[in-house]
Order: sequence, then C-alpha cells, then structure tokens
Amino acid sequence: MTADVAIPLRVTRTRAPILRLLRAELRFMIRRPRTMAALGLAAAVPIIAAIGISVASAAPQGPPGQQAIAGLSAIVADNGLLLPVFVLLLCMTMLLPLMGTMWSADAISGEAAAGGLRNLLLAPVGRVRLLAVKAFGIAVLTFIAVTIMAVVAVIAGMAILGGDHMLTVSGSTLPFGQSIGRIALLTVLVVIQVWGVAAVALAVSTFTDHPLVVISVTLGGVIIFSVLTAISTLAWLHPVLITTGWPALADVARDPMPTDAITDGILRTGCYILIGYSVALGRMVVRDG
Repeated sequence: MTADVAIPLRVTRTRAPILRLLRAELRFMIRRPRTMAALGLAAAVPIIAAIGISVASAAPQGPPGQQAIAGLSAIVADNGLLLPVFVLLLCMTMLLPLMGTMWSADAISGEAAAGGLRNLLLAPVGRVRLLAVKAFGIAVLTFIAVTIMAVVAVIAGMAILGGDHMLTVSGSTLPFGQSIGRIALLTVLVVIQVWGVAAVALAVSTFTDHPLVVISVTLGGVIIFSVLTAISTLAWLHPVLITTGWPALADVARDPMPTDAITDGILRTGCYILIGYSVALGRMVVRDG
C-alpha cells in the first residue's frame, strides 16, 4: 500500500516583457479615433496657416487691424521656413498643451472610467511599470504630433509661401541647412514643454476618474499661468511658472541665438516633469482601482 504524497505547487507570477507592453500601449493609443483626429489637426494647421498668410499678403490693405495682419504676412511671405516657427509658437499657447493633456487624461482617468484600469492593476504588471508605459505612450504621441506639425509646416511653407531660407528676427538670413537645424531645435524644445504640461495632467489624472476634469484643471492652470506671466508686477513669481519660458522659444529665430532663457525654460520644465511623475507614481502605488 502506497501513501499519497502531497506535492506543494509553486505558483510563479510571470511579468510581461516591457517591449511588448510599450508596443501594445502605442498601438492602443494611436488607434483611438480622437488620437487620429488630433494628429490630423496637427497636419492641417500649418496648411491652413500657410494658405491664410498667402491670401492675406495678396489682399489690399484695409483698416489698421488688417494692416497689422498684412505686415505679419509680408514677413512670412517668401520666407516659408519661418512658417514652422510661427505655427509651433502659436499652437504652443493652447493646441499642443491640449493634445498632451488629452492623452494624459485618457491614460489613467479614461481607463478608470471605462473600467479597464482595475484590470490593468490586477494584471502581472507592476504599477511602476504601468505608469512608465503610460508615460512612454504620452511622450511618443506628443513627439509625433509636434514633428508632424513641423514637417508639414516646412513643406507647406516652401510650397505655398516660397523661399528656401529663413529671415531671422535679427534681420540676417540663414541658409537652408541652418534653418532646418533651427526648426529641429524648436521642435525638440516644444516637445519638452508639452511633456511638462502632460506630466502635470498625468498627476491630476491619477486623482479622478473623469477625463474632462483633468483637461479642465490642467488647461485652466495653463491659462492662469499665462495671465500671471503677462503681469510684470508679479516678476517674483515668474520663475516658478511653466509658461514663463514659452516666449523664449522664439529665440530660435534670432541670429545669434541667445540660450540663457531657453536653458532656464528647459530646467523649469524638467522640474515640472519630475514633480508630476513623482506625484502620479505616489498616487498609483496606493490606488486600488
């Protein structure tokens, strides 16, 4: 007679490969209809701006307000490589922060509202890895959107407005190679600034299950910061406002290019990124669904 021997079963919890998680997250985020709409808008804005500037430069002068617009159009006309600078700086005031905030809101609040976040927290994925994957998807989509806007602006500027050089704000002219280098630098700087806004939005997203709350709070903060930045009597407060460094992005169109304000803006945004992701991580560790 033999006795049955109970053999203890050891259950091992497997971890999903990080590369597979990153690919899955990117594929999931890009396939969303609102993501495709946002990327399409990023491509359409430079074309619309180029057509509008071309029409305005050809129109006869009218009232003083229209003359100011015509003067701006005259600067960009036959100077198509300045169009990416104009478009990126214009969209940095609201459109690009809106895109970064929207993707951050979808990453956590959107998942929680749809009931998918609880399943993700129960899956064999650590919460730190989960937040890193979400942050990676937001960063990549932001980079894609800004790059699309810059590339389309270069093509539209040269095709519609003409010119293969950049007339700087200082009055000098940069050749094609240096102009493309300045545009690439501005693209990277804008991406970093949007990352800062997205990091704050991601932190807010971990505290609520409503994406619209994230968008309202973050963009409301951006608007308030912009107003405070414009008030000279609050100069003591400007060093801590993320929007303080945004006007300095226009320095890429100067010759020679000053770098002090740009460097300060990068460091300031880096602090916002660090604080935003730290708060988001602290919240994700204790979140139960």
